[in-house]
Amino acid sequence: MNLKILGVASSMRETSYSTQVLKLALEEAEKNGAESRMLNLRELQLPMYHPEQNNSQELDKVTEYVKWADAFMLASPDYHGSMSGVMKNFLDFFWSDFAGKTFGYICASHEKGLTVMDQMRTAVRQCYGWSMPYGVSVNSDQDFDKQGNITNKNIISRIETLGRDLTMYGSLITKQYNKDLQSEESNTFAARYR
Repeated sequence: MNLKILGVASSMRETSYSTQVLKLALEEAEKNGAESRMLNLRELQLPMYHPEQNNSQELDKVTEYVKWADAFMLASPDYHGSMSGVMKNFLDFFWSDFAGKTFGYICASHEKGLTVMDQMRTAVRQCYGWSMPYGVSVNSDQDFDKQGNITNKNIISRIETLGRDLTMYGSLITKQYNKDLQSEESNTFAARYR
């Protein structure tokens, strides 16, 4: 089984650093045996979440991507110490699809992005998803040259590590979660999702 990873980009900037890093991390995941797809919320805009109004072509397309995925890489800019509004909107729409899935995090920030990744991690935990214990945070002024190329070797290493680790650990969690879904054992996290 190849792990299927959906990368979710949530910056509204055309030249987004978090989206650029997400693309590189997905390439690293593919080098480690994963399949990947990219969902750019700038291009495929979801309507604002409303529990009684959930019909749109955009929503149907995003739903297809979410149902396909075993794991997710979430990438957000740092907006005032929090994730982007479109990322929160995405999480609000698909919370019920995240149980048993593994998540990795990327943030573009001048402040290290720790609160942003913690907030995404908290939202995913509330949806019963599994999170990588670290993420990748980039600073446009310190980690990129004027042409947009990454110059910080530590960041390159972290991107490679995230792509590899999400593939490896995500595969293990997905395999066990699916096995538990098929079993009749009641003393397992997955039992409530049968």
